[in-house]
Order: sequence, then structure tokens, then C-alpha cells
Amino acid sequence: MDNVLIVVEYLEAAIAFFAELGLELEGRATVEGGVVDRLVGLQGVRSEIASMRTPDGHGRLELDKFHAPAAVRTEHVDTPVNGLGIRRLMFAVDDLDGVLARLQARGAELIGEVVQYEDSYRLCYLRGPEGIMLALSEQVRGG
Repeated sequence: MDNVLIVVEYLEAAIAFFAELGLELEGRATVEGGVVDRLVGLQGVRSEIASMRTPDGHGRLELDKFHAPAAVRTEHVDTPVNGLGIRRLMFAVDDLDGVLARLQARGAELIGEVVQYEDSYRLCYLRGPEGIMLALSEQVRGG
């Protein structure tokens, strides 16, 4: 997989949020014109894209702010984890409690509880900017 696209309303806030997870802003661009219109099947597209790279360099997240046509919400911000479709992105972290605290300072909300799965992982689900569901996974040392 090359990247995952997330359409957002507030691009700067989303960039800052994912930077807290350790993703690095790789580049930004405004895209528009006939080629873009034909690619995405919309007319008059003008959007700003920010590409963020995971710390290991193997994954990318593309954040997209549509200026035209305006973005539309197709589901509720608080759609539960059992809703059909792509539900969450999981990030491996070294310090779940520290990362969670930093993300909560940026408005993230814990969905359930931080749990330990067997002797292997500590996990949690949270909602980030604009209702984006994330999971954090910390490998338990010795597990």
C-alpha cells in the first residue's frame, strides 16, 4: 500500500495532530484542473493535499482539504467501530500513555478504555480530529 487518504475540513489541525503521532510532513500541494477532475470524477476540483510519512518511512497518510467542491459528510462523526467501511487506523507506539496524553491535549477522545491484550499488547481506540477513529498499540516488553 502506498498511502491512505483522509479528507478533512481543518488541514492545519489534522497535520498537527498526526505530527504528535510522529508522522512527518513530507510535502504539500494544491491540485486542480482537468486532469484532477477526470481522475476523481468531480468538476471544478481545487484541493490542498498534505503528505505525511510514518517514522519508519514505509507508510504515508494523505490529508486532503477540498476547497471546491466543498467536502460532504457521508456518515456521523461518532459512527461506532462496528459500522461498515474503513473504521480506524492503527499506529504502533512505544509509550501509549504518553502519546495518548499528547493526543488528548489536541482534542482526541478515548472511546473505550486502555486495555491489555494477553501478555502481548496494550491497546486503545480514540477519536481524533473530525471524528477520525484511531487505535494505538504498544507492545508489552517481554510479550
